[in-house]
Amino acid sequence: MNRTRFAAAALAACLAFTATSALAVREVGSAKFEDTQSVAGQNLVLNGAGMRVKMIIKVYAVALYLPRKEANAVAALNQPGPKRIQLVMMRDVPADKLGESLVDGITANTTPAERGALQSRIDELEKAMVALGEARKGSVIQLDYVPATGTRITLAGKPVMRDVPGEDFFKALLKIWLGDKPADGDLRARLLGVE
Repeated sequence: MNRTRFAAAALAACLAFTATSALAVREVGSAKFEDTQSVAGQNLVLNGAGMRVKMIIKVYAVALYLPRKEANAVAALNQPGPKRIQLVMMRDVPADKLGESLVDGITANTTPAERGALQSRIDELEKAMVALGEARKGSVIQLDYVPATGTRITLAGKPVMRDVPGEDFFKALLKIWLGDKPADGDLRARLLGVE
């Protein structure tokens, strides 16, 4: 009888664990971010997620995925290996405005010398964003750093532009959210898992 109870308790615990791990998702508004994702064949963990709000308007939900969790911005920026920034649009946004916001964020968080080295790639990004037309509500934009390849930007799983070489370009993008002058200080804390 004790064995039967023990077996039933063990089965219940296994089922509870399976149900919990199946629900390993962080919700931000209507966006859902999985606890792990894969980039370049490497598993990444959800470091943090939050909502970008401009004035009172929810613009997008964003999540940061790293090889290992990191609460320090400088350490997160310098962590080796693949990384992912995933955006889920909360409203329709003209792609040129989104591109302009990205460029403004890069400009605010880089030195003139860094921007000089990045400028041709920043121009490519702006041009690609204008060509998109619009980022529609519910669209998923992924900015992936793939070692030895560079930055891969996709919208709804389709490439937005050719892969952009150089880890410095991805770091400049990541500084939009994690730099000294982030787009949103509260969002920076959430992406670093410091809420």
